Amino acid sequence: MKALYCQQNSPGEEVTFVFQERENLHPTRDNDVKVQVRACALSWIDTKLLSEMKMEKELLPAGREISGIVLEVGRKVSFFQPDDEVVGILPLDSEESGLCEVVLVHEHYLVHKPEKVCWVEAAGTVRDGVRAYTALHYLSQVSPGKSVLVMDGASPFGTITIQLAQHRGAKVISTAYSLEDKQFLERLRPAVEVYFFYCSRRHYRHQNVKHFVNAVNI
Repeated sequence: MKALYCQQNSPGEEVTFVFQERENLHPTRDNDVKVQVRACALSWIDTKLLSEMKMEKELLPAGREISGIVLEVGRKVSFFQPDDEVVGILPLDSEESGLCEVVLVHEHYLVHKPEKVCWVEAAGTVRDGVRAYTALHYLSQVSPGKSVLVMDGASPFGTITIQLAQHRGAKVISTAYSLEDKQFLERLRPAVEVYFFYCSRRHYRHQNVKHFVNAVNI
């Protein structure tokens, strides 16, 4: 069975992707769930972070956000059973590549996939969804009447953050770095207050957020 990995021979070099033939999976352990992968998101691999955490390897797994069907569960697994539809994120220290046919993953990294969400949408949104929900619910405890500033609101992460913030009753203010993004944000309902910066994405990401927040009186 083949799986996709990324390879970076030395710092600063471009990452290349390679298919590697995998050995057979080890037997399912007590808390493992064996998942037949139906969709996998090919998200950015933060090699700098992995280096700082001393988790560099010659071959790094590509694709950590997966959705699929449970094939088998370990004897201590309590949340899932065979044929369940699941979505989850493989941990940073996992040697499993999500871009393969079957993976073994600890049950705590999986949740049940909502019935009305397709495989591709589930795998494609779980990463940004968890990030946005963590920021809004646990870190800032957003509630009705509060204002939320979402930088680069037309990005995938920005779009889902806007929706979750509005769902919690907050007023949303967002920024855009291109006319296309500005028009996209202006079409959203409920309406979003949009501020437009004409600059490159790289420069835009380094705007002084504190000064901007004071300027718009959040």
